[in-house]
Amino acid sequence: MKVSLVIPVYFNEDNLRPLYEDIKEKFIDKIDYDYEIIFVNDGSRDNSYAVMKSLAENDKNIKTISLSRNFGSHAACLCGLANSTGDCAIIKAADLQEPTELILDMIDSWKAGNNVVLASREAREESKGQTGFANLYYWLVRKTSLPNMPKKGFDVYLLDRKVIDVLDSLDERNSAITGQILWSGFKTDIVYYTRKAREIGTSKWTLKKKIRLVSDTLFSFSTLPIRVLEVVGVLSFIVGFIWSIVVLIYKLLGNISADGFAILFIFNLFSFGITMMSMGILGEYLWRTFDASRNRPPYIIEEDNYEQNK
Repeated sequence: MKVSLVIPVYFNEDNLRPLYEDIKEKFIDKIDYDYEIIFVNDGSRDNSYAVMKSLAENDKNIKTISLSRNFGSHAACLCGLANSTGDCAIIKAADLQEPTELILDMIDSWKAGNNVVLASREAREESKGQTGFANLYYWLVRKTSLPNMPKKGFDVYLLDRKVIDVLDSLDERNSAITGQILWSGFKTDIVYYTRKAREIGTSKWTLKKKIRLVSDTLFSFSTLPIRVLEVVGVLSFIVGFIWSIVVLIYKLLGNISADGFAILFIFNLFSFGITMMSMGILGEYLWRTFDASRNRPPYIIEEDNYEQNK
């Protein structure tokens, strides 16, 4: 049996050595089967990749991959999974906020027959702002896209080899890998943990990236945006039709002395807003279709240490 640990890295140079020591103490030294650790540098411009290579010099089971630029966590995770050779693979964050002991619990669940094991947050030792956004996002996903999303979400997960092969074959861009996992429908188990506050470094999970995650999830796994357009269009038509009948009746009765330019201007402005919103939402879908049709790879590997390991 062989287990792969996939760790996407983005500006985590100060976390990597403590992370490896933690993994060694709580995982490597306790197992009697093969393992590999795959560090994927997602375009970090700090010293992360140099630290990764330094760790690989002392542990032949460490693979390092450096992407040519920042492609995002979705692409970095896919890259690590595609280059893993284990019977199962576990995605683990590099920020030391998830207890490493989880790995053994997830492997036990996988041995029991589950193809997917999700590590869901039971509680969070983080700010109310971070917790609030996360809870709102996962509530939105559950209501609009993926009802099987755990209430508190997940970032750490184990995937069986057959699940990895399916994800690799999907070849989707502008998507969320967590959504693809839930969409695939494999037998799933959940283990719970408390997410710790970050002690080393600062998070690069910016508001822009959070908004991108929300849009990728909605446009990839939900028809809600299109349905909202349909409802708004129908309501606008009904309101416009009733309004025109009322205005016509009042005009015939002589109760309208002016031409109603202000009302007409407001109505046109409202209609223009709806039209532009509709074009924007349709543009999101068209962009994703166009991006997929170009068949560009979701990531580009600039350097790795595979030859060195051989």
